[in-house]
Amino acid sequence: MLYMIVERFKNGDPVPVYRRFRDQGRRLPEGLTYVSSWVTTDMTTCYQLMDCGERRLLDEWIAEGSDLVDFEVFPVITSAEAVQRIAPCL
Repeated sequence: MLYMIVERFKNGDPVPVYRRFRDQGRRLPEGLTYVSSWVTTDMTTCYQLMDCGERRLLDEWIAEGSDLVDFEVFPVITSAEAVQRIAPCL
């Protein structure tokens, strides 16, 4: 399952987040896969696409970072999957 994670850096401060990333890496539990990410130009928000079969793995990872980041999680599908799902309705 794919998840779009919206990360809002606490106090709008990316420095602690990037410092931890530099020092400790992503710290992903086995089974949770980083796909890609984008950061707003003001460096306050990150959008990450993650893949995992068990939502609890994502929740474990979020719990580890919640001291520095406020998270929102959205289950998503690819555009190709959306086309397949909607095709019978067209």
